Amino acid sequence: MTQVKIYNVTELLTNCCYLVDEATGKAAVVDPGDKSEELISQIEKDGGKLEYVMLTHGHYDHISYAKQLADKYGAKIVIGKTENPFLSDESLNLSFYHGIKIPRFSADILLEDNDTFMLGDTEIRYILTPGHTGGSGCYIFDNTIISGDTLFCESYGRTDLPTGSDGDMIKSLARLKNIDGDYTVIPGHGSVSSLEHERKYNPLMREL
Repeated sequence: MTQVKIYNVTELLTNCCYLVDEATGKAAVVDPGDKSEELISQIEKDGGKLEYVMLTHGHYDHISYAKQLADKYGAKIVIGKTENPFLSDESLNLSFYHGIKIPRFSADILLEDNDTFMLGDTEIRYILTPGHTGGSGCYIFDNTIISGDTLFCESYGRTDLPTGSDGDMIKSLARLKNIDGDYTVIPGHGSVSSLEHERKYNPLMREL
């Protein structure tokens, strides 16, 4: 099992997740859109065993502190293969339009749809869920889905940015809806929800 703690970072209140595998103490951070001293203090308190910096997609508010955090702890950066170009393109990651300087970088681990990897004794599965961007993805482990900017509480991510697609978003939400069972859903922004709640109350998902 994996413990999850959420830190709100950036002016957009990005949900940056800190994962710790209970059996081994190995840790990962998902979507560090900005530096969080509170998060760093917690990593240090836990022994600094950061294995991965995992990214749901490549927008600046999810990646801005990824390279620095990975370098600090010798962690590997993980992202979906088709999203990797965002990490070195200021127009794709939108940092150019917000006057934000992000060091150009590339991920160490490039995932394909349904790839799995281990955080200590916890298996994490990656699924490709395009729509917000062409390479957006979700991470699934235990009874949790980290959904990035694909699925929000009773909403979903915008599709009018570069590589976004209404059609892809519909297919991705349908895919999430059809996952068996219930899961805690941690979105890229906003309130934590559950998959069953979204099946019932998400306007788009309910229609699928």
